[in-house]
Amino acid sequence: MLGAGEIDVAADELLWLLSGCDELLEAHKLLGEIAVADGDLQLARGHFGYAYELGLGALGKGIGGVLPYARAANQPFFQAGKGLAWCLKQQGEGGLAVEVVERLLALDPSGPLGLKEMREELRS
Repeated sequence: MLGAGEIDVAADELLWLLSGCDELLEAHKLLGEIAVADGDLQLARGHFGYAYELGLGALGKGIGGVLPYARAANQPFFQAGKGLAWCLKQQGEGGLAVEVVERLLALDPSGPLGLKEMREELRS
């Protein structure tokens, strides 16, 4: 639906999916992207943030190692985290944005999605 330009229908379908299970990380990520396109940064931040927190929660506490972006199942988490960092930056919360980006880079040091460059931009 998104590819066909049916944004309102896609948003309604995603919200319907979330009514049955509010922990669908990818649905929140997609709703965040829709909110950015609509210019609603607060809503985008909420959806991206929720998706990011869901991903961190799934990892559990004390889990170390690499979570490779290259695995398709991990990509929505990283994309939501980057979206959250972008929203935070736009809202003047660069410090929090750096924390999000650094956490993502700790999980995949290869710097997917241009996260290393984003971190440097946020620090400057």
